[in-house]
Amino acid sequence: MANRDNNIILIGMPASGKSTIGIVLAKALRYSFIDGDILIQNRTGMTLCDYMEKYGNESFLKLENEVNAGITCKRTVIAPGGSICYATDALKHFKQIGTIIYLSIDYDMLEDRLHDARERGVVLEEGKSLLDLYNERVPLYEKYADITIAEGGSTLENLVVKIVSELTRRKLI
Repeated sequence: MANRDNNIILIGMPASGKSTIGIVLAKALRYSFIDGDILIQNRTGMTLCDYMEKYGNESFLKLENEVNAGITCKRTVIAPGGSICYATDALKHFKQIGTIIYLSIDYDMLEDRLHDARERGVVLEEGKSLLDLYNERVPLYEKYADITIAEGGSTLENLVVKIVSELTRRKLI
């Protein structure tokens, strides 16, 4: 598998560590780093939570798809938001420009890390639980992933080593 522009895209549930791991991974590889949520906040001048409150989840998902599908870069680690799993155009684009890595966490870890989903700017439909969201999204992340990295109880450093090792083993970096 050719790695196109040598980008690495980290997908996964909110609070799975995409941004934190992404920054450390980018430093380790001497890559640039892009946070998809920050791109959206910069474009709108609003927090994700405020944007969703004002314009709704559907509008946010459309904007997220558009912003991420427009990313052009090389040798960059990209950390889009957790709802990227609904953004078909953006995911097709990411497949063309890099390797998609799914950072997999179990539900208990998600629940421990994510205390207030709505305050965090998580797209969560009215009446849905966090478990409903988890069960809906996991198959989508798995569908689009080139590589899955199970976080388990790994430290940040160990996760970065796992990712670099897997990318190296597959000759993607």
